[in-house]
Amino acid sequence: MARTTTSASLLWIWLTMLLALCLQVMPLADGWQIWRPDWLGLMLIYWCMKAPERVGVFHGFVLGILLDLIEGVPLGQNALLLSLLAFLCALVYPRFRAYSLLQQAVLILVLLGTVQLIEQWLRTLLGPFSIHLSFLLPSVISAVLWPWLTTLFRALRRRTAKG
Repeated sequence: MARTTTSASLLWIWLTMLLALCLQVMPLADGWQIWRPDWLGLMLIYWCMKAPERVGVFHGFVLGILLDLIEGVPLGQNALLLSLLAFLCALVYPRFRAYSLLQQAVLILVLLGTVQLIEQWLRTLLGPFSIHLSFLLPSVISAVLWPWLTTLFRALRRRTAKG
């Protein structure tokens, strides 16, 4: 019975990660791309904080490789960034759980902002780039969505536990 629960949990984790991947690469009209939250980063952070024994750097690497293949960027760029994000989550995990939702959102802003800053740096090394701070907007939007996402998953977990 415990194995079935673990399998279902891993299936749920991977399904939510793949949904986030789909939301991450979903086409948007010109000008709206900048307003897209970092869905994959948010979901990776959520699961790294919720189930650190099951989700970690490996998951970030696999999802990053998939994102590299879908977006057509140099292979390993997103894999490196998402692996780094999962590693940073593992570093802050003990403190993260004790924070309020607002404090967690600020930490999400810092984590995703750091990763997006490194991504911008990689883009300057590998190809065309733009020098303005609008690349941080997805981090801000993701931080604003964090309390909503956490509350939604908590409600789903309670609902499935009852039924």
